[in-house]
Amino acid sequence: MKIVIVGPGAMGCLLAAFLSKIKEEVWILDYNKERAEKINKSGINLTGLSGEWTSKPKASSDIKDIGTADLLIICVKSYDTKAAITHSKALIGQNTSVLTLQNGIGNIEIISEAIGPERIIGGVTNLGATLLDVGKTKHAGKGETVIGRVDGKITVEMRSIREIFNRAGLEMRISKDIKSLLWSKLIINVGINALTAITRLKNGRLTEFEGPRKIMREAVTEAVRIAKRKKIKLIYDDPLAKVEAVCEATAENISSMLQDIERKKRTEIDFINGVIVRLGQELGIPVPVNTILMDLVKTIEASHKLKP
Repeated sequence: MKIVIVGPGAMGCLLAAFLSKIKEEVWILDYNKERAEKINKSGINLTGLSGEWTSKPKASSDIKDIGTADLLIICVKSYDTKAAITHSKALIGQNTSVLTLQNGIGNIEIISEAIGPERIIGGVTNLGATLLDVGKTKHAGKGETVIGRVDGKITVEMRSIREIFNRAGLEMRISKDIKSLLWSKLIINVGINALTAITRLKNGRLTEFEGPRKIMREAVTEAVRIAKRKKIKLIYDDPLAKVEAVCEATAENISSMLQDIERKKRTEIDFINGVIVRLGQELGIPVPVNTILMDLVKTIEASHKLKP
């Protein structure tokens, strides 16, 4: 199977490293030619939970080098989804599956607008990764990846993808209700990511202080209220307890949003807390805490451009 991973960030590099181990043809597509050449020359160096080792996937900024993919995995930031799928359309053939393993809500819809819904597979991953440098990634968290189609169908292609991930040592299963999983993951991100970005705390420290713990409770409560109004069934009986459990289980993890803030980059706040704010406005449900969290993160983003 020819697997093309769009995006050489932390998760993209982690997946490329593992999938390259089992002799599949793995490519990384990167719009940055210099960065792609560096990865092509030096490979991907992985450290952390899986030890320290190097893999050698292929990398290119030119889609002509790659050809038609069997599986296209979108691993870019959510605000880059439209540009990424537009740029990589030439890689998509009649039998290509497109898998999104991204944060937030809205990526499936963006990809569907570009290529239609038939080949799109949604995904939620509990893997943790931290980008240390170009082609250098820390494997920071283990966990399963769950994939599924919005229409609930389970296809032969999905079973093949599951088999390849499991052979590579990346636990994967298939769900008939990926929407519930995507929303359940959103609720967790709503409770954690913005707070870590604002406080600069690792996940596990959020529950050690009453201030962020209280804000977390209120943000999650607002998000659950939105999910209930939209008749979305969450997979956790007690979402707040789940968010706190994730904080403890990933205590040393630096959230992706905090990583973005530390690098003075744009965050995915619009696709996480911003989703709750937009839906709250549409449905007439007040979401003041998520609005404040979104506004504060956007203020930090804007302040990056200011001189000290």
